[in-house]
Amino acid sequence: IEGVKTKPLRLIPDERGFVLEILRADDGDLFTKFGQVYVSATYPGVVKAWHYHHAQVDNFACIAGMVKLVLVDTRPDSPTNGAINEFFVGAQNPMLVQVPKLVYHGWKCISPETALVVNVPTEPYRRGRRVHRQQFRSLRAESASRLAPHHARQADIRGAARKPARRDRSPAPCLCPWRHCGWRRERPARRTF
Repeated sequence: IEGVKTKPLRLIPDERGFVLEILRADDGDLFTKFGQVYVSATYPGVVKAWHYHHAQVDNFACIAGMVKLVLVDTRPDSPTNGAINEFFVGAQNPMLVQVPKLVYHGWKCISPETALVVNVPTEPYRRGRRVHRQQFRSLRAESASRLAPHHARQADIRGAARKPARRDRSPAPCLCPWRHCGWRRERPARRTF
């Protein structure tokens, strides 16, 4: 995908432990601007997908566990429109992946332990704003027909749909940040003692 860059990360071990450099200010090809740094924990088998950013560039590195990071180029003017990149990133393959703006991305934890993904985006999170509606857009079926045309939690990382929850037992509203997604979850059964 045009604009996607990768950098193998070097692990520097000694008798006390190890150091893993992720991103440096003198990485001329990768570093442009500092926005913030955060860690996202993902439990085994969980998918965190699909979204893109209008203004920021993401720099992802998985520092514990393993994730399958998938990028989809749906930019109409891009020479790589429709391309899909898959990266296996983590403890067994330390790598930084730079995701340009307007490229859909998401990952699935494929390790038996929790994966920790560090992101160094070029823009800070804007507290108090509805970022998930202004900055992120859910992936629409018509713009990426190979991916699941519905709620991301109902699909695996490549979009193979799982059976949706039954809707005939007192549905509750979906708890995802995209309030307009329309999916419902079942209420837990009442416990009687």
